[in-house]
Amino acid sequence: MAEPTMARLTNLATRYPLVGAGILAVVVVAVLAVGGQKEAAQGIASIFALSVAAYRAGSMVKGLFHGRWGIDLLAVTAIGATVAVGEYAASLVIVLMLTGGEALEDYAQGRATRELTALLSRSPRGAHREEASGAIVDIGIDSVRPGDVLVVKPGETVPVDGVLLSASGAFDESALTGESLPVERSQGGSLLSGAVNGPAVVRMEASATAKESHYSQIVALVEEAAASRAPTVRLADRYAVPFTLVAFVVAGAGWLVSGDPVRFAQVLVVATPCPLLIAAPVAFLAGTSRAAKAGVIIKNAGTLEQLSKVKTAVFDKTGTLTKGKPTLVEVRPSGQDPPSKDLLLQLAASAEQYSSHVFAASVISAARDRNLPLLPGAAATEHATNGVAARVGGHDIVVGKPAFVRGHVRGFEASALNAGQLAVYVGVDGKYAGSLIMSDPLRANAVDTLATLRGLGVHESMLLTGDTASTAKAIAAEAGVRTVLAECLPGDKVSAVAALKRRPVMMVGDGVNDAPVLAAADVGIAMGARGATAASESADVVIMLDDLSKVAVAVDVGQHTLRVARSSIWTGILLSIVLMGIAFGGLHPCRGRGAAPGVGGPGNHPQRTQGAGGPPTQWTPCPFGTLHRSRGD
Repeated sequence: MAEPTMARLTNLATRYPLVGAGILAVVVVAVLAVGGQKEAAQGIASIFALSVAAYRAGSMVKGLFHGRWGIDLLAVTAIGATVAVGEYAASLVIVLMLTGGEALEDYAQGRATRELTALLSRSPRGAHREEASGAIVDIGIDSVRPGDVLVVKPGETVPVDGVLLSASGAFDESALTGESLPVERSQGGSLLSGAVNGPAVVRMEASATAKESHYSQIVALVEEAAASRAPTVRLADRYAVPFTLVAFVVAGAGWLVSGDPVRFAQVLVVATPCPLLIAAPVAFLAGTSRAAKAGVIIKNAGTLEQLSKVKTAVFDKTGTLTKGKPTLVEVRPSGQDPPSKDLLLQLAASAEQYSSHVFAASVISAARDRNLPLLPGAAATEHATNGVAARVGGHDIVVGKPAFVRGHVRGFEASALNAGQLAVYVGVDGKYAGSLIMSDPLRANAVDTLATLRGLGVHESMLLTGDTASTAKAIAAEAGVRTVLAECLPGDKVSAVAALKRRPVMMVGDGVNDAPVLAAADVGIAMGARGATAASESADVVIMLDDLSKVAVAVDVGQHTLRVARSSIWTGILLSIVLMGIAFGGLHPCRGRGAAPGVGGPGNHPQRTQGAGGPPTQWTPCPFGTLHRSRGD
């Protein structure tokens, strides 16, 4: 048990060397001070504190030249002031607050990153090339050249853009185009890199290299969109500028009024920006932890700030507002002497047992949900991408596309379909028996999620999708989304989000085609449970559960975290201002008399005279560790 603990401490010390060095310095200084070696303790503490201050001053100056004001200026000045007046313990505290606050922010971000596994696993990494001899050779994705004949196995990602050589094939392009239903290609049809092959092995001819293919173009869009987004300013830095100015004005005025330069140091000691250095990072760490427990990974503190201010929510359709997979919505018996709904579904599902078509699993799942047992079959024959015929329960069953079923039955009737629906047709014993209506339905909690977001102040909503306009409008109306933009390419989505006026804008998506717009939005949220890891990589927030309501949870966590951070910062600032006022007036919480004159060291300084004929001024030890003055009699 001790070894893992030591290993974790070693890793933390390696990752945050200034924090580790600061803790070590505190231990060494404490040991020396307790052992009576106060001069050595003060020397070590002062050298270490000034070294850290000098190191941070370099980055601070660079930031100032680029117009970036932060909390470093006051912290570095306070370190110098405490060392100058001999308050070495206070200088170490400031160093630990400065380095520890940044370490907390970095730790929160690093933990969120570690929660995301197998990012970009959807990205094509290799290909199977068919040689002239007929041998199949595995090659790297960058080795593919136009004209190469490639083999794509079931469930694999199409490595590069190309042309289908096989007679037919079914491909899942939902992550690329937003189309929820699988598409079927015939020989000579074009294939897009990033699409997922269906149940059969297919051959294709490459028409582009990996860098020139569709997937790489999307990745390039992601990089461009991310680079164009303005960086967020840390919450603490926004308070740092006025707080620093107030501290320097009060310190300078104290020096001017008293005529004593030590008064300047006194004010800066109590003005050390602890609420800015610690309060915000601790609040953000708590916020990211709270979100992670709910299955929401927030990658950085800036995202929490943006989430708290979101005014517009933009949603992808497929896999985001909808479930992203075909579902049976209606059973329609038809024809002369039609079977019952349960019998029609049972016969169709029993025949679909022998099919590898993408809709087969949905039909079988629907039958099992209704507790309909699957009947054993015989003489099953699948006609690739068209349908299946089988002898089931003493009946000859055909299930599939309209053209396939029409060629095997009498009395065929096409079903009327709404937007986004598709029909699977069924024939029984040579007669048309009806159809099964499939669709990609709205998520059950979509309406409630939109309502919750409106309650959190996100009043504007928009649907962006590559799907058809009729389907998009139907889904948007059902969900309560006000604005719809359909048939969008990835670049169109980026332009649409950039044109929105009410900001910050939050974009929620799940597919590879959503990756560019997630990077371009003020806050990108990826529904990562479905494995669309390119979207997860470019997003600021990743929802690890297949639950749309977590979008509202992320916004709520952001708002709660910012309320806590702001209240902590303002409380600390007000206390610092009170202490600055006390230091400005030369007051102190403890007044002592008769300190041994001529004794140096922290909190116990040599006697000084204020002026000719005036009473001597003595520096006396203070249990609060803050520099103060007292008047001798």
